[in-house]
Amino acid sequence: MNICVVAGESSGDLLGAMLIDALKSSGINAQFYGIAGPKMQAAGATSLFPMDTLSVRGYVEALSALPRILRIRKKLVRHCLNDRPDLFIGIDAPDFNLGIEQRLKAAGIPTVHFVSPSVWAWRANRLNKMAKAVDHTLLIFPMEAPLYATAAIPATYVGHPFAHHLPIRNEKAARERLKLDAQQKQVVLMPGSRVSELNALADLFVLTAKQLYAKQPTVQFLVPLVTRETLALFEAAMSRHDAWGLPVRILYGHAHDALEAADCALIASGTASLEALLLGCPHLITYKVPTLTAWIMRRKAKLKRGQKPRIGLPNFLANRDLVPEFLQKDAEPHRLADALTTLLNDPVAAAAQRTAFAEIREQLTRDTPRLIADALQSFTHHGGQTTVFTHSNP
Repeated sequence: MNICVVAGESSGDLLGAMLIDALKSSGINAQFYGIAGPKMQAAGATSLFPMDTLSVRGYVEALSALPRILRIRKKLVRHCLNDRPDLFIGIDAPDFNLGIEQRLKAAGIPTVHFVSPSVWAWRANRLNKMAKAVDHTLLIFPMEAPLYATAAIPATYVGHPFAHHLPIRNEKAARERLKLDAQQKQVVLMPGSRVSELNALADLFVLTAKQLYAKQPTVQFLVPLVTRETLALFEAAMSRHDAWGLPVRILYGHAHDALEAADCALIASGTASLEALLLGCPHLITYKVPTLTAWIMRRKAKLKRGQKPRIGLPNFLANRDLVPEFLQKDAEPHRLADALTTLLNDPVAAAAQRTAFAEIREQLTRDTPRLIADALQSFTHHGGQTTVFTHSNP
């Protein structure tokens, strides 16, 4: 089989690598190509275009990258229509992938989308587009299955790959791996994986660290970063704010070890907050976007009158304000430093998060690789005829 797989950022790259490994382990003989990051490439995928080009978040921020992204999408669609892969799998990145999937499905190429758009939080009308674009969807959150059943879109709940993949928290072992002082308080700073996020948040995170250190002079900061570009931007913020005197340990990768070892974390909203939940790390969520982007997102969110926006995955999964969120004007260094101080010094507050995290992890844990492989086995090629999976499996 020839399978085209497209991921748009580092979290999708990790999911794509797991998917490729799951299919190979199930005995499917396939070649994988498309848009892949380093983990997918290590699993055997060939990348036709650089994944980093797609790693843009927000309406306003995407404008400058839009011409480049549209060119890549046009070339990829043309390639698939000429090459006619046996299956196209879009991994997250719905703004990029759904348009491709709709074109390919109309041309008779089977399409699967791995990770539902956040229709349970905002832009619920995307379900209409999903129905036109995909033959099947692999769902990673339990609250998504009823929405897809109601919309009559074939879907399988496979559990969350990170819940299957990540270890149960072992703080002592993680500290030993990172060679950390067993007694010292450790705070993880995760300002994002995209250049656009570091441009928006690096100064906020550095200033928060300075204020927290003034209150807690025995604390150490762990900063896992994934690219040289994000590392350079964080270091530039450290220089701007004369923060090199802080006890900061910058890690190239090792985010999971850091979250497992830490007492608490400050996290830019996104997949990292779910990783912190699964690794039992109490944390805060913060985010800032341009005012216009925030206004558009609020207009598209599923909010009742007077309801505050909620963006953290742990809070959607808990269906309550489990993890404090500091967004837009509330994202101020002194507010974040005060809230981190509470998590460090109030064992009840930290334990409340950890208890809820363990319960949510249990809900998300399934034999994800097997469920992925089982769902995709129905897209097998027999004598030139493709059998498409057409029923929903909740």
